[in-house]
Amino acid sequence: MTPPLLETRGLGRAFGALRAVADVTLAVQPMELRAVIGPNGAGKTTLFHLISGLLSPTSGRVLFRGDDVTALTAPARCRRGISRTFQITSIFPELSVLENVRVAVQLKTGDNFRVLGGRAVLEATEQRARESLRLLGLLGRAGELASTLPHGDQRLLEIAMAVAQEPALLLLDEPTQGLSPEDTAATVAVIRQVARERKLTIILVEHDMDVVFDLADRISVLHFGQLIAEGTSAEIRANADVQKAYLGGVD
Repeated sequence: MTPPLLETRGLGRAFGALRAVADVTLAVQPMELRAVIGPNGAGKTTLFHLISGLLSPTSGRVLFRGDDVTALTAPARCRRGISRTFQITSIFPELSVLENVRVAVQLKTGDNFRVLGGRAVLEATEQRARESLRLLGLLGRAGELASTLPHGDQRLLEIAMAVAQEPALLLLDEPTQGLSPEDTAATVAVIRQVARERKLTIILVEHDMDVVFDLADRISVLHFGQLIAEGTSAEIRANADVQKAYLGGVD
């Protein structure tokens, strides 16, 4: 059996007496598209912070490609192959669309924007940025200011920035939040295309259950920081605990 690309073992994070994530153990296979769902406050974004390195756990471990990365910073994990987007769109509004993606590529290298390698390095960076924009359907807007893009395209730009870092694991935090039904459908199609073309493993936090059931190979359900169920879309739909905690309740 193929070993997991990502594992969490007994992962937990407490803020004082509050256990935002409690003893979460999961395994995500290469090229899997895993959704993480649960009510507001269930610990989904905190789990993303723990996987990406923005937060340190108070218990447990994170393993990536079989290596323990628990002690690594977020930039170090990015260089290992973990990239992410955020629930609130995180772009550089006063830079052009192309410049946003070039910055993301440079951030992964950890070179603090020094020009290393001359023209060859700059050309390679630009090529990666343009290819990512092409994949996300934004190449025609490369010269526009990021702030002038409609909200849906800003969300796609953030994904383009993450994809340009050439990750093995991409964490998408609420990629369709605030989008119209048309933009949501377009974003779902792009995510599917990116996963296929780049052979990416994706973990998706998403409240739109139509998106989740459409995209996910498997679904993990968090409730009060604990993992209460895992399975396929059909298994999660039929799970009585999930129905009580989330699907049949208030979002």
